[in-house]
Formats: sequence, C-alpha cells, structure tokens
Amino acid sequence: MKNVMNFAASRMSLAAFALGLAVSLNGADLTAFELIKEGNEYVSKEAQDKVIQIRSERSVGALTPAVWYVTYYDPDATFKATEVKFGAGKKMNVKRPARVWDRIDGTDAALDRKRMRVDSDRAAQIALKQPLLEKLTIKATRLVLDRAGDAGLGDKSLPAWRVDLWAAKLANPNRMTHIGHILLSADDGKVLVTDLNINRID
Repeated sequence: MKNVMNFAASRMSLAAFALGLAVSLNGADLTAFELIKEGNEYVSKEAQDKVIQIRSERSVGALTPAVWYVTYYDPDATFKATEVKFGAGKKMNVKRPARVWDRIDGTDAALDRKRMRVDSDRAAQIALKQPLLEKLTIKATRLVLDRAGDAGLGDKSLPAWRVDLWAAKLANPNRMTHIGHILLSADDGKVLVTDLNINRID
C-alpha cells in the first residue's frame, strides 16, 4: 500500500511539474500585444491599453526575447507613464519612470492602437527574412515599438518596430556582434529603414 501511495504521489508531482513547465513555456511565448493585456491588470483604468512604448531586452539563448517592458500613458503619474516589466510572460515589477525628454518634445501621448496590427513575433519574422541576412547565423534580437517619427521619418503618429540583430562571428561562431537594425511599420509590416552592416561578422 505504501508503495502504491508513493507511486501515486510521484505521478502527481510529475504532473504538477509538467503543468508548471507548460505554463512557464506558454508565458515565455506571449507576444508584445498579449503583454499589453497582461499589463492592464497592473495599471489604472485610465492607463489601460494606452501604450507609449514597448521594448524588450536582448534575447538570450533564443531569438525571442524573454524580458519586456510595456509603458502606458498614465494621466495620474508625475511623468504621465507607468511601466510594467515582464519576464517569461510574468509580471516582475511596476514603476513610474521619468520620461522628461519625451514630455518636452510632446511625444508622451499613447500610440495609435488602431495602427498596431503587426505584433512582435511577426515583426521579428519580417526582419529575419531580409535578403542580407540569408547567409548569416542570427543569434539574438531586441525589439522596440515606438513612433516612426522618432527615427526621423515623416509620419510621427505611425507606430513602428525597431528590430536590432546580433549575428555569429565568422572566426568564432560562439561569439556574436551587433549588425544593425531594421525599422518596419507596425501598421502594415512595410520595411521603412534597413540599417545593417554585415561586415561586422568578420
């Protein structure tokens, strides 16, 4: 009987571990737009869905970043912003960052949510399919969703993804180097700027 109970307990522990692993993996796969919804739980009602910026840290061991920051326009905050940090899809902390320069140049308002059609996973796919990258081994990415106007383009209201890329070095594939970035419209996925220097892999 004792052996049977131990076996049952082991089965339950294994099932719990598998469930926890599945939840963890699913959390890690959340896209930037899905994280907006998650972040809504941690900001005021007035700030929900009013996104100023979304950015990730550089990915580690994979092409999909695990750490993201979603910044909301918050009329109740001193600098009109509340930021929610996520790790593997889970909330890590919430703070109200200082965005002094953004307020001076008048870009502290929320992005146009209706023009945010291309999510982070699709943005990365578009960037990685650029012809210049065909023969490279891309090791890491970092994504930022902001205004196209911040990159010197005409339409300041257009939300745009900046996808930074790191590629393996030719002489030592275990090392990587930053080779530049691609800027694309979050509205239709059109590539706006290609700023790549693949010679850095030499």
